[in-house]
Amino acid sequence: MPRHRDQRSPTVVYRTARSGLRLTRGQRRRLLGLLVSAGDVWACVLELNAWRRSRQDAPLAGYPALCRELAAAGPGCFGELDTAGARSVLRRYSDAWFAAAARRKKGDASARFPRRRRKMMSVRWYHGTFALEGRRLRIPVARGCPPLPVRLDRDLPYPPGQVRSVTLLYDAGRLWADVTAEVPVTVYPPGAEPDPGRVAGVDLGIIHPYAVAGPGGQALLVSGRAVRAEHHLHLKDTKARQRATARRAPNPGQRGSRRWRHHRRRQRIVEARHRRRVRQAQHEAAIAVISWATARRIGTLAVGDPRGVLNLAAGRRHNQRTRNWRVGHLITVLRDKAELAGITLALLDERGTSSTCPACRARVPKPCGRVFCCPSCGLGGHRDVIAAANIAGRLPGGITPALTAAGVTHRRAGNHLPGVSPARRDPRRRPHHGDARGSPGRHLPAPPAATAGRGVARPTARTS
Repeated sequence: MPRHRDQRSPTVVYRTARSGLRLTRGQRRRLLGLLVSAGDVWACVLELNAWRRSRQDAPLAGYPALCRELAAAGPGCFGELDTAGARSVLRRYSDAWFAAAARRKKGDASARFPRRRRKMMSVRWYHGTFALEGRRLRIPVARGCPPLPVRLDRDLPYPPGQVRSVTLLYDAGRLWADVTAEVPVTVYPPGAEPDPGRVAGVDLGIIHPYAVAGPGGQALLVSGRAVRAEHHLHLKDTKARQRATARRAPNPGQRGSRRWRHHRRRQRIVEARHRRRVRQAQHEAAIAVISWATARRIGTLAVGDPRGVLNLAAGRRHNQRTRNWRVGHLITVLRDKAELAGITLALLDERGTSSTCPACRARVPKPCGRVFCCPSCGLGGHRDVIAAANIAGRLPGGITPALTAAGVTHRRAGNHLPGVSPARRDPRRRPHHGDARGSPGRHLPAPPAATAGRGVARPTARTS
């Protein structure tokens, strides 16, 4: 949670790391009870405003007013949930209500006030209400309840002194803890800090998540083919699961058998794992871009915003590709890491950048492949790098950088994905060698066979 800081203190940004929890059955039952109690707090606020709406009274949406209602309810109303955790739910309701009111005031008729009940709600505790020592986390509970210590399943990337809040949530059948910390912005030695006058253009794509063109003929291409393969394999696996369980699917309104519920639970786990893999790959791609920019003292990133194409109906297959693209997350992670590195990010219109020559400004038909070639001046290069150079020139005061084929650096995102390395086989791939399961990895050339004349050499019989 942001707090008042001294103007002379170093600039900080807020970052969140997610960690799983190693729990006993009793700890898991108590944590789920906290989330259910938070859902009860949410439901009570909804019922209170529904009752006030039926009486034509003003809704109760302000955070101080909701806290007064909570204090008037007295202790022990929501099980083991303490006051700080209940207030975090009230804060979330108040923020959602005022956000919807602001959107409706601007003319957005699709904005809706919070009126949907939830079985479980995430709970947040701020600095001073919890205790964190290494991997040990003490969850605050109501007065008179036994303490609730839990253990994280990994080390946090932040020192305990920087942690500002801890959020307990439930996702895909697992309990997680989101730890938010204030991280100081990177401080560079004299002469190595990013220069705001050095501008680089960034083009976002599906095959190449980031294509960067910087000054001095330098460029960067981050390949996302491993991420695209992950999307393809996940879609194929999902279709196979649906075909196998189509007979057991319950009718609308039915609960379904125990076997069906187990299938749905397993399906949610697979979906969450796929999202984590893609999200981690996009983080790796953004880290590669920021590392490349800081090494060349680039202080401004001009990013083309392609979100206007998401609403175009381009067919079933292309719509699936744009849905898996997650371009909003690509922009978010790049902005977060640029802010941490002290680099400014600006969003620009990217329309026509892939079909314009950066040297002679002539309009060129968009190439079918990845190679751009201008028939007027003969300039050639990678299509995404050409687009990034044009985006850099659209920034006010920016200069279109010159491009050289020798200055392109290639990186690959998604090295952690299964099937990328021969050492990690993906069980979703079709077996290629007999009864072997998973991807075969890298194919090796066949050994040379000695031939005699025009026939094929056959192995000689063994002699004893």
